[in-house]
Amino acid sequence: MFRNVAAIYLHLAGLLQRKKAGTSLTRCLHQTFAMAKRLQARRLDGIDHNPWVEFSKMASEYDVVNLGQGFPDFPPPDFAVQAFQLALSSDFMLNQYTKAFGYPPLTEILASFFGKLLGQEIDPLKNVLVTVGAYGALFTAFQALVDEGDEVIIMEPFFDCYEPMTLMAGGRPVFVTMKPSPTQDGELDSASNWQLDPTELASKFTSRTKALVFNTPNNPLGKVFSKAELELVASLCQQHDVICISDEVYQWLVYDGHQHISIASLPGMWERTLTIGSAGKSFSATGWKVGWALGPDRLMKHLRTVHQNTVYHCPTQAQVSRAHRGKLSVPQRQGLPCCGAVLRCGLPPPQGLAAIPVSIFYSMPHRKHFDHYVRFCFVKDESTLQAMDEKLQRWKDELRP
Repeated sequence: MFRNVAAIYLHLAGLLQRKKAGTSLTRCLHQTFAMAKRLQARRLDGIDHNPWVEFSKMASEYDVVNLGQGFPDFPPPDFAVQAFQLALSSDFMLNQYTKAFGYPPLTEILASFFGKLLGQEIDPLKNVLVTVGAYGALFTAFQALVDEGDEVIIMEPFFDCYEPMTLMAGGRPVFVTMKPSPTQDGELDSASNWQLDPTELASKFTSRTKALVFNTPNNPLGKVFSKAELELVASLCQQHDVICISDEVYQWLVYDGHQHISIASLPGMWERTLTIGSAGKSFSATGWKVGWALGPDRLMKHLRTVHQNTVYHCPTQAQVSRAHRGKLSVPQRQGLPCCGAVLRCGLPPPQGLAAIPVSIFYSMPHRKHFDHYVRFCFVKDESTLQAMDEKLQRWKDELRP
């Protein structure tokens, strides 16, 4: 407040000088007090920085091999592209609005497909919401279910949007950290080595806890949570009557030898879980922005309220392309990392190679403990990976004494 008063005082002094030059004092006073008024909403405080915007800008400005942002640099599957082309060129009415909560053939397919996976009778009208990407599903969930003062448990490392979305909804993020288990000399680290401390996790639940955000497979680690870990989280959510927001956009991209399990499929969890999915991640078409939320009507009805009063409707043709031929086809990919790999290094990556520092996936107090890790995204064309290999080999040679 005192800073604002001082600023106005100094500005008024300048106005008196300008008055001598013939400027209208009334006009200048109006401009002064208009400028002193706060412009941005308080819910935006502290969340204006976005690392993806910054790193994408730098990667585009310089000649680098970009293994930073998690998008493929190869075409989507032929059947997906052909389906989109057909949606663009067939029925002209597909250029118009479809149902607000999802193109009916797509919601029916999602209900049938995921109903089998989750062991539920899913109603396409009550239990499915198609959103502008999984990002849109997450934002809608936080706005619909998190209230002023609610606590939201977030497991670190976490996809960076969880924290600002919690804050924008008026909630308070509560962090619990996964830590890597010690490895033997010469043993390679693995995503499965990163573990939650069950006692620490349990200690984060309070009477104010409203939701827990769960991400499996995890970005940035690629960790696929085991059934035992899922059962621990499920038990605590049920014990404390907490909603689980389960981000499962990478469910089809898992390491060999691991199996993805949806936490909503565990006993007692369907009624308190929102399952978030993404066609963009599954079909290597991130720009199409087709995502969804699945869950019980007691939760979904509130997401529909937010959706109808914000975006209202998602692009029809992108939804049609995902419903082509009346089924949801999932590409088969073997041995492909979830999004990338987290590597420990004592030196910064070589020049000309873009990566993401893993520290951005942690809350501010914990970043210093993980600033020696970087994340590479390997969902790239063979030529990109070859260029990466050449830079790493050159870097290795330069480091030799």
